[in-house]
Amino acid sequence: MIKRILAIAFVCILLTGCITNEPAGKGTLHLTSSPTGAEVYLDNQYRGTTPGTVSDVEPGNHSLEFRMKGYRSWKSDIVVSTGDSQISATLPVMPASSEGPTVTGPEETAAVPAHVTVTTARDQMVIGDSMMFSGTAAGTSGVLLKIFGPGAYTNGVTLDTVKPDAINAWSYTWNPGTKLMAGSYIIIAYDAAQTVSSRATFKAIGNGVVSVHPSSYAVVRGESVVLSGQCTTGAQSVRVVLSGPERYSGGVDLGSFPVTAENTWTLKYTTDLSMPAGVYSVYVSDVPQTTTGSTQFTIGYAS
Repeated sequence: MIKRILAIAFVCILLTGCITNEPAGKGTLHLTSSPTGAEVYLDNQYRGTTPGTVSDVEPGNHSLEFRMKGYRSWKSDIVVSTGDSQISATLPVMPASSEGPTVTGPEETAAVPAHVTVTTARDQMVIGDSMMFSGTAAGTSGVLLKIFGPGAYTNGVTLDTVKPDAINAWSYTWNPGTKLMAGSYIIIAYDAAQTVSSRATFKAIGNGVVSVHPSSYAVVRGESVVLSGQCTTGAQSVRVVLSGPERYSGGVDLGSFPVTAENTWTLKYTTDLSMPAGVYSVYVSDVPQTTTGSTQFTIGYAS
């Protein structure tokens, strides 16, 4: 009986020791880099290569560094919490003239400060066409392009990373296809370490509807008819052409008229007393001409 009691007490002591010494919550770092294969140093201690995982990291402040021959090192102060954390970094190619490691990222010490500019070939594009972006870049191995806009581009889409030429110039042609939504877009150019950026805006026009309706389908000469409709292509204005009998057979340009924020437009047209009676057609297209709408009305003699 005494032996049994002693055995139970010994087991309890062991269990108590296990519970008392159970480690507190630690953090796990999942590390990736571009290019892969970079050496990982956590608090200046080598912890393997990317892609890789570093486990049992004490929560709190730490220093993290990626190193790779031929590339500038990436270094940052990080705050580790319990659970999993994802960290990724891009290591710029080291210029051939560079001597010794140069750190980029939050502690940039490159001899030439990173500088990037971006411009668009034009202020607006017709959906289905291409758009060229260009600019300059210095102190970086590449220019990362990201675009924001409506639809699929709401949260931003990375287009590509382009390399500047010998005179620090770069260019990129974007071919989004015909499924692009009309609206305003922002193109942002970053240096390779994403420490500086430049942006430009432009509009995409098309893939919408242009409509026109007369206030009356039958008027007499000298009366006015209000022409109005919608334009959902993203254009800022519409052009109206009137076609009819005799001198109107080739079409008469009535001018261009602004599209409101509600995508509507309107025109009050007063008929001429000398206009021949007959059927007239109204053609309305957005500017530039991606979509057209039309309607008809008649002009008669006053009784």
